[in-house]
Amino acid sequence: MLFRPSRAPVTTVLLVLITAIFWLEQALGLDLGTRFGNTGAIFRTGEYWRLVTAMFLHGNTLHWLVNSWSLFQLGSLYETMFGSKRFTAVYFITGICASIASVMHIGNNISVGASGAIFGILGAFIFSIRRSPRWRHEPWASSLMGQLVFWAAANIVLGLQFAVIDNWAHIGGLIAGLLIGLLPHRVPPPPPNQWVIDVRPQDARSGEDPAARIDGR
Repeated sequence: MLFRPSRAPVTTVLLVLITAIFWLEQALGLDLGTRFGNTGAIFRTGEYWRLVTAMFLHGNTLHWLVNSWSLFQLGSLYETMFGSKRFTAVYFITGICASIASVMHIGNNISVGASGAIFGILGAFIFSIRRSPRWRHEPWASSLMGQLVFWAAANIVLGLQFAVIDNWAHIGGLIAGLLIGLLPHRVPPPPPNQWVIDVRPQDARSGEDPAARIDGR
């Protein structure tokens, strides 16, 4: 599937916001992480909005690039396959769960980044495909799920090797995503240009409505 902003509008908006905030912070020399990032003091100070704002901040250029590319790949594909409403719910619910898991373990440190929500998308992808009557029988589906499981495990292991990586946020987002992926969902229909109308010669003689043979592929 090729990326088209019209098919993944929420992913596009998120990427624009994340990019604009990061470069504004760099251009003005601001330290938004201290003011809007996650910290273990959130539950004492009542600054619960940090659980959301931290998802749009990044510590450095590499951090921003890696998360933006991951969100572009996973987010645009998930949104195209399962719809904008479900993708939006997955992103924010798993991102908040990741933030909660983070603040319970980071103490006085500051944690920022969209990676918790990205792990949430990854986790939701696994069971969303398995439960989807439309996608689970596609030849590439099992291969994609295998790749998702591999990258989830590899990144969790990598996070254990570097103290600077907030692995608790990754684990929290992943678990939340897996649970959301188990929920029933409706796969949106394909765009009109992908509908195939199969009209057979006998339809004209029998009087059968050709619309009854419309099949989305």
